[in-house]
Amino acid sequence: MLVIGHRGASAAAPENTVEAFELAAAMGADGVELDVRLAPDGRLVVKHDPLPTDAERLAGYPDLATVLAACGDMLVNVEIKNSVGDHDRDDSMAVVAMTIAEMRLHGPLDRWILSSFDWDTIERCRAEAPDIASAYLVMEATDATIARVAEHGHAAVHPHADAVTAATVDRCHEAGIALNTWTCNDPARIRQLDDIGVDGVVTDVPDIALSALGRRVAPPTPGWGRPA
Repeated sequence: MLVIGHRGASAAAPENTVEAFELAAAMGADGVELDVRLAPDGRLVVKHDPLPTDAERLAGYPDLATVLAACGDMLVNVEIKNSVGDHDRDDSMAVVAMTIAEMRLHGPLDRWILSSFDWDTIERCRAEAPDIASAYLVMEATDATIARVAEHGHAAVHPHADAVTAATVDRCHEAGIALNTWTCNDPARIRQLDDIGVDGVVTDVPDIALSALGRRVAPPTPGWGRPA
């Protein structure tokens, strides 16, 4: 099971910062998850919550290019934040093409997976970049959701850890998609998720997760690919 640092190693460093991503890499995480927004000034900003309107405060957040460079060779899950009522510009889909273009500048395409809670957004990701994996973020992976994700050619579904069962994982794998779950910090639950075949766990504490799984370092060639 992949261990993915949630906004970096966010229990030990400020989330969505260069420090948090570099720390996740130092801990041995397989990858990281981050959030990207298109700011009013045209920058791709890495931040989970809606952006401030004050230019000085906005300038304090890292841009996507800086963060991707800090991620080294790790896997990266880029979550696009542009849902209705939650985006910072009127052209909410503009972030998709800009984000993909930036990602293409930072290493092999199999390092990346694009995700969103907004179905139209991951469909746009798939249309713009069919060569980059995409995933649908949900609270629960129902049978209908799993079928929809597989039918539309997305690589994975990303449900909340509390809603994941062995049956859920089996249905995803039977449909040919991966199941990566968020956000779990409990060592016992992390081991359980591994036991039932979850493909990746997003966690604030990648060091604790790796320890819980009996791992000291990341595997040599992790990937976002669909389950065999």
